[in-house]
Amino acid sequence: MTAPVFLAEPGGLAALAAGDLYLLDGTEGRHAGVVQRRAPGERVDVVDTAGVRLVGEVEHVGPEGVHLRVRHVVVEAPPAPRLVLVQALAKGDRDELAIEAATEVGADGVVPWQAERSVVVWRGDRAAKSRARWLGTVRTAAKQARRAHVPEVELALDSPALARRVGDVVAAGGVALVLHEEATVPLGGAALPAAGAGTDVLVVVGPEGGISEREVAALVGAGAVTVRLGPHVLRTSTAGPVALGLLAQRLGRWG
Repeated sequence: MTAPVFLAEPGGLAALAAGDLYLLDGTEGRHAGVVQRRAPGERVDVVDTAGVRLVGEVEHVGPEGVHLRVRHVVVEAPPAPRLVLVQALAKGDRDELAIEAATEVGADGVVPWQAERSVVVWRGDRAAKSRARWLGTVRTAAKQARRAHVPEVELALDSPALARRVGDVVAAGGVALVLHEEATVPLGGAALPAAGAGTDVLVVVGPEGGISEREVAALVGAGAVTVRLGPHVLRTSTAGPVALGLLAQRLGRWG
């Protein structure tokens, strides 16, 4: 079984080397020492959410946290191109279910999208609180998946802003794929940047009511391509993770 993963702040592990002693404290230390009852001799990984992984062994558990002896430190390069899920806001917890599964699959970024047909609206305090929930969701999912990188959760975009984002990505050599049930191009046949390319692959998923014709026209006009995921119509909570899994396979991430 793989070692459990706990989170540190970005940059907090860079100066460590084999043989050093590291204190896992705060909420993460309590989770490891009190909730999971990690014991001396067990392996524990700590990641800084930006690609640095500390592989450690528990030496002592105390009231101040869990003391780890560093076995080695690994720097994991970010995947390229980046897979970015543009997830339309959805009612209930369907959008959060989508980003949770997408993070476990390997999403490198998440963009909340205030689509025309989104029932949920992020404004004012609600926008800040909702984004904070998304941040918590991807952090927890990254821990579950034992990832060293935690996806970035961007600020919410409306449809005109998303069209501009698509235009920027395409101009930089990336692609934007809009999942649409009436598309004729299958996802498996869509052109992708070469593995290792320093650009983005945007995967755009609409809300329960679908993407409006006006939005599709604007996104395609900005350079996006509509693609069909498969023979079945999936929920907004399911479509993104499935698409990302297929793209990850095509890009050689799961080879």
